[in-house]
Amino acid sequence: MKSKIVLVFILAVIGFRVAIAQPTNAKLSIFPAGTILYGNIPYANDTLKKHLLDIYLPPLKKSKYPLIVWVHGGAWMLNDKYADMGYMTQTLKAFADSGYAVASIDYRWSTTVAFPAQVQDCNQAVQFLFDNAAKYNLDRGRIALIGFSAGGHLASLLSLSNNNGIKSFYIDGKKTRFKIRLCLDFYGPSDFNMLTGDEAVDPKSPVSLLLGAAVTARPDLAKTASPATYIDKNDPPFLIVQGEKDESVNPEQSKSLSEKLTKAGVKNELIIVPGAPHYGVMFDAENIRKRIFTYLDRYLK
Repeated sequence: MKSKIVLVFILAVIGFRVAIAQPTNAKLSIFPAGTILYGNIPYANDTLKKHLLDIYLPPLKKSKYPLIVWVHGGAWMLNDKYADMGYMTQTLKAFADSGYAVASIDYRWSTTVAFPAQVQDCNQAVQFLFDNAAKYNLDRGRIALIGFSAGGHLASLLSLSNNNGIKSFYIDGKKTRFKIRLCLDFYGPSDFNMLTGDEAVDPKSPVSLLLGAAVTARPDLAKTASPATYIDKNDPPFLIVQGEKDESVNPEQSKSLSEKLTKAGVKNELIIVPGAPHYGVMFDAENIRKRIFTYLDRYLK
């Protein structure tokens, strides 16, 4: 009896140690059973909470997984690497079921440090994934970005500036080595100098807090921070998804981006979701998902 009690105690201790060793994750349950999580990985060689990322490997076993990097929204000053997942559940499941790895990244808020810190963080996170691809069974030659709102802006900015070598966009001034094969931009602003009214002049607006100045006071900085500034014929293809009734990002931002990409000869498609607001389950629709996978299967498979 005593030996049984000791055995139960030992097993309980082992179980407790295993339990506390597992990274906590608010969204793992969205993914299919068998998904492998590498959670809270520091990507910047420091201890900042906003310099962490999660990697979700699908149950389907492969030697190398094409990678989709998830960039969350939140006006550059809210949320974390779990944001936007809660209303995109079917799309996330489809990523995993189709053999795509997902890496969700955090970045510093504008209330802590102004632009270009956010794009520096995103570049550094993707570079970390590129450098450590073999460790996590990722295909460094097949990387796509998906971003929502502020995250859509950052995903677009990374994708379009990737071949321009803007020194201030990199933490050490050195251009990253990775290439973006595809950008999935969900209602991200593309040109800050298109803003009008309070958005352009209010020093407390999200864009002003990001830039550290109102757009009207620093149009040069607004241009530097705008994805549309860097469009050229060598950019990756874009799928742009925008709500018709978006109350936060004017749909003209997405329309303008699509027009400029087309003019430059960059493959792109714009989906305007009828009646859709700034975010929500309407963007997890089957018809949008089909278009996403048309692009993924064409450019990442």
